[in-house]
Amino acid sequence: MLSNVAAVAMILFFAPLTGGSAVAEHYDPLRVDLAAVAAPIDATVHDASRQREIPVRIYLPADSPGESGATAPAPVVLFSHGLGGSRENNPYLGRHWAARGYAVVFMQHVGSDESVWQDVGPLRRMAALRNAASAENFMLRAKDVPAVLDQLAAWNAAASSDEGVAGQLAGRLDLTRVGMSGHSFGAVTTQAVSGQAYAGGRAALADPRIAAAVLLSPSTPRRGDPAEAFGGVNLPWLLMTGTRDEARIGGQTAASRRQVFPALPPGDKYELVLDGAEHSAFGDRELPGDQGQRNPNHHRAILALSTAFWDAYLRDDAAAKSWLQGDGPRSVLQDADLWQQK
Repeated sequence: MLSNVAAVAMILFFAPLTGGSAVAEHYDPLRVDLAAVAAPIDATVHDASRQREIPVRIYLPADSPGESGATAPAPVVLFSHGLGGSRENNPYLGRHWAARGYAVVFMQHVGSDESVWQDVGPLRRMAALRNAASAENFMLRAKDVPAVLDQLAAWNAAASSDEGVAGQLAGRLDLTRVGMSGHSFGAVTTQAVSGQAYAGGRAALADPRIAAAVLLSPSTPRRGDPAEAFGGVNLPWLLMTGTRDEARIGGQTAASRRQVFPALPPGDKYELVLDGAEHSAFGDRELPGDQGQRNPNHHRAILALSTAFWDAYLRDDAAAKSWLQGDGPRSVLQDADLWQQK
């Protein structure tokens, strides 16, 4: 019997694309050479202003010489993990996006990461996780994003002869093209730094360096009108959820997650609803309480649509945008999956 990883690989590389347009035949967001992706780089960002450390894991694309002969800088994609997660989560995204030419930076948010539950007895873990899903940790997460971007800029400006991470990242990053992404609590973090409004109607936590966002299992505000929270979002957003995307902590349901897309203004906004997908479908393993078997095509769809989205909005790739806005998505989705745009 094939493992989940092997099953996904078989689907990615051997399943034919059907029902696509001429654009889909020429643009393929699933075509990658994973063997070309180097081992990830683990490092720590020191935010002196908050006396806080932010572990990161960085996936770099293969060297790609530019016109000058030097390695071409890569657009940057940040990823924020869910409650109780770590920088080691979602490696299938890191490897694929890096193989497509992106520098992918997985952040670990201390206080709402795996340390919350690792040294706690099984009977107390849910309580520990609920306590970690706090307003304080939300603000820590939101402020981790600009701190990481600042450090990436410093590493990028270093000399290639420097030791350590600085030398490895020197000149490798295109920080004029930054995408933000995350799952669950990480999606809440992504919403905050890419345009969601809060009290007073201002997107006070938005970072102007972010150009586009992918939100896996987005959330509506606990209070207030979604239209007030999301009506002013002017960046391209891609939302992904599932018909069974329920969370045991936070009160979000499959229905509440679907309230985000209608509240967004038109213009470069997309929503994918995977049929039968549970909350864990966007991660790399099952979660306690899962009810059904994982569908290998879900990861295939997530990779294809997110990659086309990054190519369209971080690379200004016209073929990717045509694929995304045309028949391309249906070529990787199953019949009951929902795809819409505005």
